[in-house]
Amino acid sequence: MKILVLNCGSSSIKYKLYNMDDESVLAQGGVERIGIDNAFIQVKLPDGTKKKIMRDLPTHKEGVQLVFECLTDPKIGAIKRLDEIDAVGHRIVQGGDIFNKSCIVTPEVEKGIESLIDLAPVHNKGHLAGIRAVDNLLPDKPQVTVFDNAFHSTMPDYAYLYAVPYELYTKYHVRRYGFHGTSHRYVSHRVAELEGKDIKDLKIITCHIGNGASLAAIKDGKVVDTSMGLTPLAGVMMGSRSGDIDPSAVTYIMEKLHMQPQEMADYLNKQSGVLGISGVSSDMRDVEQAAKDGNKMARLAETMYNYRIKKYIGSYAAVLNGVDVIVFTAGVGENQASMREGATDGLDYLGVKLDKELNKTVHGTETKISAPDSKVDVWVVPTDEEIVIARDTKELVEGLKK
Repeated sequence: MKILVLNCGSSSIKYKLYNMDDESVLAQGGVERIGIDNAFIQVKLPDGTKKKIMRDLPTHKEGVQLVFECLTDPKIGAIKRLDEIDAVGHRIVQGGDIFNKSCIVTPEVEKGIESLIDLAPVHNKGHLAGIRAVDNLLPDKPQVTVFDNAFHSTMPDYAYLYAVPYELYTKYHVRRYGFHGTSHRYVSHRVAELEGKDIKDLKIITCHIGNGASLAAIKDGKVVDTSMGLTPLAGVMMGSRSGDIDPSAVTYIMEKLHMQPQEMADYLNKQSGVLGISGVSSDMRDVEQAAKDGNKMARLAETMYNYRIKKYIGSYAAVLNGVDVIVFTAGVGENQASMREGATDGLDYLGVKLDKELNKTVHGTETKISAPDSKVDVWVVPTDEEIVIARDTKELVEGLKK
């Protein structure tokens, strides 16, 4: 079975084509700048090189069509005909409280995703455009939606509700949803395999630390709490997002800077976090180098960043009544040793002890980085969100045939 995984953003499409017989990647790449000048697709070739093709792409329909063209291209393609694709799986950021598991796309599902656009206006609109583009171009192929917050749907009400009038939840769906669910799901199950244990027997804290970042507390294989909220802005400090902030500070800043609500949202999402404190970059690689070069604000940004991750780890250890495994994943989590050391330093009371020398050598490989006498196992596990989407798609499509 061949499954195409699409992650459609507001102006982009990332794709991977899998052969699910052995879960090998047959093709991958990305479309950028849909609806904008100088749109293009970049295809990753089997030898690791990349080929860039410029094309006028006014909508997602043309973007998906270009992906299909590249997949079937005699020189750079991976298949001869589009009918070799058995199904298409889509990542959907916001499933709200309507969708708590992956599902086959139907007109009702599309309407449900559309009804949640207010909760994720940029993301869900792009996802829906991608689904409808495939509807138009491959009408006979089943499609599956895999929701980013579905893994977090096991949170109890006392964890996901905000302490505001309850009618805001019943009328407007205001609650904590959480994100990066496919990543938290993948690495929690994978680390249980690496530990040789049943996930239901482990208390796990997963740390998805990239330009966007979130943590999850997982017990009995289920999420009991997560750091992001109604939107991906909440939680730990991120590349350009503020993370948690006093709501009164928000209104105070709005008054001082004479900002409207959307301007304030952009300020907290795009100009804050590591970028806002360091003044250097939203990329932790740049900030880490600047700190090494003596930039005090970069050093402060690093310290704040690590401190907030550690604070969430500590709070989730309390929620779980202990912790067996801590997992770091995503771009920063997999590659930045200084963050992993900073975020676990001072967790001696939990029995966390890092092998600091080993930690310095680990970049994007599955490795246990805790010391042999650590009571808590600390792992680096590279995430693979696309394979989660592909597996769910395969399972649901096979279910249609029964």
